[in-house]
Amino acid sequence: MTDLAAFARAHIAPRDLLASPTLPPDLWAEMAAAGLFRIGLPAEHGGDGGSYADIAEAERVLVQEGGSTGLAGIWASHQMVPRWFIVGFGTPAQQAHWLPRFTSGALTGGVAISEPKVGAHPKLLSTTATRDGDSWVLDGEKSYVTNGDRAGLYMVLAITAMQGERKRYSFFMVLRDTPGLEVVEAETPPSMWPVGHVALRLKGCRVPAEALLGPQDGAYDAIALPFRDAEDAIGTSSQAGNLPGIVRLLAAELPNPAPEEAVAELGALAGLAALVAPAAAALARAVDARAWDGPEAQALLIGLRQHAAHFHARASAFRDAHAARRGAKLDARLHSIQTSLSVARGPRAIRMARLGAQMMPK
Repeated sequence: MTDLAAFARAHIAPRDLLASPTLPPDLWAEMAAAGLFRIGLPAEHGGDGGSYADIAEAERVLVQEGGSTGLAGIWASHQMVPRWFIVGFGTPAQQAHWLPRFTSGALTGGVAISEPKVGAHPKLLSTTATRDGDSWVLDGEKSYVTNGDRAGLYMVLAITAMQGERKRYSFFMVLRDTPGLEVVEAETPPSMWPVGHVALRLKGCRVPAEALLGPQDGAYDAIALPFRDAEDAIGTSSQAGNLPGIVRLLAAELPNPAPEEAVAELGALAGLAALVAPAAAALARAVDARAWDGPEAQALLIGLRQHAAHFHARASAFRDAHAARRGAKLDARLHSIQTSLSVARGPRAIRMARLGAQMMPK
């Protein structure tokens, strides 16, 4: 396997990946040639036989050494989609058909759960899939599909039954060129570039019966809901790489010689940054153990979010007080913390309230 740190320093760090909302195709080809898309996927289908922890550690290294949280996010999403959905819930035939395309980098996937104006709230989603002979017909809209601009396969959540007033959901694998599917470009904040998002419009979109992924009518609870926690857990590794990189960039912006108080505060920030990696690694191990919803993992997720917010405030104040010059790379890396903190605030607030309730005396 390629030395990931060396690859990131040689092929990612020299590029200005914030200059465009799309990833350079030649960089994707270089990543494929280096075997990056094998990480964390089954050896029998072209992967390296690794785990979620391996995906998390690779994401950390890509951010720390490559300097682009956006690029690392694209890569991690590329690994998480086949690992969670196809390895976790696919049939042997589905795994044999799709996984080699992911491990080679020939195919990328996107997850389509959220919908315009309602997010991912299960009571408010309205996309449907209706059985018609040997096919399913999908109708509805999806929004904020990460990696959707380059994805060739979408994991689409749709209502397939009603149980009283409760909607029952299933997942379907929908190829990009399926008739009735329209892929619509969506705006992505420049701080997230080169991550790309799209919206999907499905109108009479017909897929074969074998496109059904996982349990029919039970996919929300079995697949979609735990995916949010697992994705958040693995995603903390991005900050595990980002925060030490921010400290290095802060040091480069200081005057030389720097005031003693600035040097001491820089050391304090380095200490704060160093705490994230072991916590993120513990979260990744919890995902491998299918314990992402346990109280310890939930506490780590919440604590790391609070830690990132504290680090951002302190690093920004340090920069305002001591920087002799200001670079665009540091702007982007600080802003990426804010962006990560702004995503899915509702579910995270619910997570904090649930954990707090568990701490109350009985």
